[in-house]
Amino acid sequence: MKKAVIVTFDKFTDIDIFLTWDLLNRVKRRDNEFVVKIVGTEASHKSSCGLDLATHGLIEECNDADLVFFGSGYGVRNVIKDSSYLERFNLDPGKQIICSMCSGALIIAALGHLKGLSATTYPTVFEMLRSYGVDVIEDKHLVIHGNIATAAGCLAAVDLIGWAIQKLYNEKIREDVIASVLPIGQGQVCLY
Repeated sequence: MKKAVIVTFDKFTDIDIFLTWDLLNRVKRRDNEFVVKIVGTEASHKSSCGLDLATHGLIEECNDADLVFFGSGYGVRNVIKDSSYLERFNLDPGKQIICSMCSGALIIAALGHLKGLSATTYPTVFEMLRSYGVDVIEDKHLVIHGNIATAAGCLAAVDLIGWAIQKLYNEKIREDVIASVLPIGQGQVCLY
């Protein structure tokens, strides 16, 4: 059984979490034992657009997940300053796939996993990411180092999660999942 966790917090960017949730759950049609959970520090978190999102567990579930996804949002600025929050993570990029969308890269950096690497993020936080010793790539929407990937621009989640699905499974499953969300004429028949 494989497990993916999507980390949320107050003031998260809606599309990051919901698009990732949808894409990962499309994998379940091919592997019904695949588990996808939204985790946080509370029973629910409020998005930047005001939606309440119930969580399925606590952030400690990241520590034994096969895939850990950090979304973005203004709330990132709060969690990266909270040492008690960061101490709850014990991630291993040698064994886990760790990825982020936009400012979510700041969380991976605050956890020490981007030190000396290159990464991308949303332009408004380029300098914040650099402050962690990260070489910020400003003109690429997806930057990958082994099991760590950072993406920039919300719709880059399609490529980011596609990469993660291929790492967890294979190219065929990635192609099927991504084709199912592409505009008509760019993908293939949706398999429901």
